[in-house]
Amino acid sequence: MSGIEQARKAAEGLAHSSGFGNEHSSEAVPGALPHGRNSPQRAPVGLYAEQLSGSAFTEPRAHNRRSWLYRIRPSAAHPPFARTDNGDVRSAPFTETVPDPNRLRWNPLPEPAPGTDFLAGLWTVGGNGDVTQRTGMAIHLYHANASMTDRVFSDADGELLIVPERGGLLLRTEFGLLRCEPGHIALIPRGVRFRVELLDETARGYVCENYGQPFQLPDLGPIGANGLANARDFLAPVAAYEDVEGPVEVVNKFCGNLWAATYDHSPLDVVAWHGNHVPYVYDLRRFNVIGSISYDHPDPSIFTVLTSPSDTPGLAGVDFVVFAPRWLVGEDTFRPPYFHRNVMSEYMGLIEGAYDAKAEGFVPGGGSLHNMMSAHGPDRETFDRASAAELKPQKIDDGLAFMFETRWPVTATEQAATSDHLQAAYDDVWQGLQRHFGS
Repeated sequence: MSGIEQARKAAEGLAHSSGFGNEHSSEAVPGALPHGRNSPQRAPVGLYAEQLSGSAFTEPRAHNRRSWLYRIRPSAAHPPFARTDNGDVRSAPFTETVPDPNRLRWNPLPEPAPGTDFLAGLWTVGGNGDVTQRTGMAIHLYHANASMTDRVFSDADGELLIVPERGGLLLRTEFGLLRCEPGHIALIPRGVRFRVELLDETARGYVCENYGQPFQLPDLGPIGANGLANARDFLAPVAAYEDVEGPVEVVNKFCGNLWAATYDHSPLDVVAWHGNHVPYVYDLRRFNVIGSISYDHPDPSIFTVLTSPSDTPGLAGVDFVVFAPRWLVGEDTFRPPYFHRNVMSEYMGLIEGAYDAKAEGFVPGGGSLHNMMSAHGPDRETFDRASAAELKPQKIDDGLAFMFETRWPVTATEQAATSDHLQAAYDDVWQGLQRHFGS
């Protein structure tokens, strides 16, 4: 049985525990999860009790993130880590180039070299902030044609929001298994170890590395109690462990660099766990889109799936926004996204189909960056078509786009600023927007 066939078999019929931010609990062996206390004198079935803290102990209860893990060996049982090659991974502060006010757009990454797994295929576009200060974010792409074999990854710098565009992924985490297909997202919390196995011959997509406050569901305000991403649609894994002896490379991203150690066992050996610092998957097509039923185009903030708050209320370190299938019914309204200059910086990606503000050039796997106050909006073809369209109810269901929006400018890496797949003539999409004054 091939590796892909093995991964597909493991991904079949996975069980889950639902609810974003819930206190979940799971055990792969009956009786492995202690009751009435977290750290008994002797943990059940010969396991070690260990806490994984995703927040400071004293943060308010509503923001506290931690999980108790009951594992075959404690995480402390490992040899020293040593620096290893960072590959194409870069971290904040981004100082290779200067922040660029120009609008930038990239084609998809080229096909990777044979034997490239998820970690080796990470390629940083840019970001902001400082990993040592736990502020800001980074935008990565990935392309892969091999599963991670005898290799595990964890990120001490931030949580990872994985957005597949091509090819399904099986994520083997300390907490259990998750399947993530194009049209889904996966959220791996800070410090959680995981391995990525491919469910198809190749895989490609996007990653938002959030250095700041953990992602949470946005407040709904006057929307009320329901709408946008429903908490119950986020799925956490159930416990599943590896009891494997033998060399396993464990790669840890720490303060911007990759460090590696070779363990004599798999660290994915958690037999039972409980807590709220857990990974999730979410189907973007379950997003409950809220929109105008009278006139005008609502601000894209109403499409926010997850937000990482900052020290300023309402100003996100990073928002994850999805442009999911939806109806457009606005009367006397220019229906595509309007022309805009924004104090926030916007990175757009496309999972499938087409984006309703760009008629061409913006393709699945590609991306665009409009830094703060960079003027952007529909291209000429889209403007002309939408200005003359018959305003009958219209279903937008032929595309799935998303946005990473951040409070700080995004500085592109040297490799992104000089890459062959950077589109040289992106500004041309707005050429030909004619003068209509007085007509």
